[in-house]
Amino acid sequence: MSRQYLIRRLLIAIPAVFGISIVLFSVLAMAPGDPFEELATNPAIPPEVRMALRAKFGLDDPIWQRYLHWLLAMLQGDWGFSFTSRMDVDKLILQRLPTTLVVIGSSQLLAIIVAIPVGVLAARRPYSIFDQIANTFAFIGFSLPTFFTGLLLILVFSVQLDWLPFVYRADIPGSGLPWIWEHVKQSIMPVTVLGLFQAASLVRYVRSAVLDVIKLDYVTTARSKGIGERKVIVKHVVRNALIPVVTLVALQMPVVFGGAIVTEQIFRVPGIGSLLISAMQSNDTPVVMGVTFVFACLVIMFNLIADILYGWLDPRIAFR
Repeated sequence: MSRQYLIRRLLIAIPAVFGISIVLFSVLAMAPGDPFEELATNPAIPPEVRMALRAKFGLDDPIWQRYLHWLLAMLQGDWGFSFTSRMDVDKLILQRLPTTLVVIGSSQLLAIIVAIPVGVLAARRPYSIFDQIANTFAFIGFSLPTFFTGLLLILVFSVQLDWLPFVYRADIPGSGLPWIWEHVKQSIMPVTVLGLFQAASLVRYVRSAVLDVIKLDYVTTARSKGIGERKVIVKHVVRNALIPVVTLVALQMPVVFGGAIVTEQIFRVPGIGSLLISAMQSNDTPVVMGVTFVFACLVIMFNLIADILYGWLDPRIAFR
C-alpha cells in the first residue's frame, strides 16, 4: 500500500470533518430550547444574571460567529462547558467514551466472527438445510429491533434465570480475575444484542458476495491446478469477497451507533449514547454538540479504516 494512497484518504477525511461540524452546529443553533430556561422560570434568580450568562457563553451572537468561536476553542482543546454536569465537555465525554468503544468494538467483532464463517459455509452449499437455517435466523435477527431483543434477554437471563446483571456498572469494586469476570458478565447482553443484530445482515451479504466470487474463472483455474479446496476458499474467494463486506460494515457504522444509544438506555450502560440522551433532555447544547461530533468523527474514522482495508485486500485500489 502506497503512502500517497493514505495521504489522499486523509485529505478527503479532514474537510468531511469540518463540513459535518458546520452542519451539526447550525442545526443545534437553530433548534428550539434554551439551556438557561430553568433560570428564566426561577424567581430567585434575577433576569440580569441570566442575560449575563447568555452574553458570557455567546448565545446571542450570530451563528457564524458562535461557530468560529467554538471551532477555535475546540482546536485548542476547549470543547465547552456542560450546563448540567458543571464540568468540561471533553472530560465528560472521555469518562464515557471508553465504555461505548468497548461495547461497540466487541459487538462488531462478534458480528464479524459469526457472519463470515456462517456466510461462507452457506454460500458453499447454497439451498442446503444449513443455508436455509442460516437465512431464516438472519431474517429473524435483522427484523427484531435491538430494544426488543434487549428486553427479551433481560427477562430470560436476568429475571428468570438470574445469571446476568441487567444494569451495567462502570464502578465495580475489586481487582484481578473476579473483577474482570464481573465486567465480562455485565457486557454479555449488550454486546450480544448489538453483535447479533449486525451479524444478521452481514451473513446475507457475505453469502451473496461469496456466491458472486466462487463462480469466477480464476477460482475454477485455481482448483484445476490442484490447490486444496480450503486454500482456494480462504485465499482466492474470501479475500476478494470481503471487499464489498468491508463497504457494508463501514456504511452501517451510523446504524451501529444508533443501536448503541438504544442499547445503552436499556442496559443503563454509562456510555456517550446515554450521555447524549440526558443532554438532549436538559437542553445541554455543548454536550449534545460534543457527543454528536464525536460520533461523526468515529464514523469517518471507521470509513478511513475501511479505505485502508480496501488497499490491503485489493492492492489495485491503492493505485487508482
